[in-house]
Amino acid sequence: MLVEFRVKNFLSIQDEQVFSMVANTDKTHLDTHTSIQSQGLRLLKSSAIYGANAAGKSSFIKAIDIVQEIILNSAGQQRGTKIPITPFLPDSDIDRASTFEITFLIDNIRYQYGFSATQERVLEEWLLVYMGTNIAQKWFERVYNDKSNKYEWSFSTKFLGQKKLWQDSTRDNALFLSTAVQLNSTQLQPIFDWFREKLRVGEANSWSDDIVTIDMYKNENLKKIIDLDIDNIKIQEKEFDEKDLPSDMPKEIKEIAMQELQGKKLLDISFIYINQQGEETSISLNKESDGTQRFFKLIVTWLYSLENGNIIIIDDLHDHLHPLMTKFLIELFHNKDLNKSNAQLIFTTHETSVLNQDVFRSDQIWFCEKQNKATKLYPLSDFKQRKEANLEDSYLAGRFGVLPPL
Repeated sequence: MLVEFRVKNFLSIQDEQVFSMVANTDKTHLDTHTSIQSQGLRLLKSSAIYGANAAGKSSFIKAIDIVQEIILNSAGQQRGTKIPITPFLPDSDIDRASTFEITFLIDNIRYQYGFSATQERVLEEWLLVYMGTNIAQKWFERVYNDKSNKYEWSFSTKFLGQKKLWQDSTRDNALFLSTAVQLNSTQLQPIFDWFREKLRVGEANSWSDDIVTIDMYKNENLKKIIDLDIDNIKIQEKEFDEKDLPSDMPKEIKEIAMQELQGKKLLDISFIYINQQGEETSISLNKESDGTQRFFKLIVTWLYSLENGNIIIIDDLHDHLHPLMTKFLIELFHNKDLNKSNAQLIFTTHETSVLNQDVFRSDQIWFCEKQNKATKLYPLSDFKQRKEANLEDSYLAGRFGVLPPL
């Protein structure tokens, strides 16, 4: 589970912003919206981020996304390849480092991992591990010394393996975590796997095909949940054919797509409608409305994540969805019968109909706004609220800030 994320000097974010999934002392929705972990740590199962357009909500999502990307890919980059980091945009000093730190749980062990980097090199990298106690073990730390043009390294005796080999093999533009895993570090492998398998960032359409199989579409919970006036769902697995690509796709892009998809199996999904005469009509999913396509892909991904304890981080959850559908998707994470693996949902939205104390605790709601051109992130729990207060009205009246400058 995700515990906390910190980011500094990235896109619209200038000063360090801290986003926490740690529940406060509020007793509201305690059994359904929170989960107790090791050392009595109580974590939230969902959080919503509100704010005006261009306030920086997407910058926050991209910050987590870029951490995942660098961890998964940096070890395979060529020397000299730029690290894909964009510092605070209004700042003219492009060489100023961006800093990221993420704290999470794997099997009740708390990991606190972070790095600071420019586009040219990693300047610092560290990993703290809490093995069932509140006392941290610093497994490794790496700091670049400007004067000597070398890295200074330190390792804990608890961190085992070929440390010298991994250290010498880590390039300036790569993470030690990624390099050590590539060279068979068994202790760091679970951390790498958490970023690769548990963390799902971005738009569900971009990763649903990677994690969902035909078996997921046969899931009994899926049949119970989906009610889109559909009589049946037909799923077939077929070999990729060039004819599956759009006829108007540019030649260069088509050649790249053909190389990537050659030999792969694709899912062909259709909805079946039966008229009063008992006749069936089959309509391909990609010809359904945007809302139907989005809800279908989201719900399948949701069920997979609820069963496997994923952390879903998604921008603009409400897009193309009816407000009640948005509420329904959120509340699946609060369902104790479905969310037995402590999956988490973090999302940005403009959907204010779910901005109420029946759906969320005060510590689950966050706001994002620009102050002096820089993004600020803060929770609703910073404001004093009556239990009967109408949060939607207060938000739209500007009590929490974050109104667009109309």
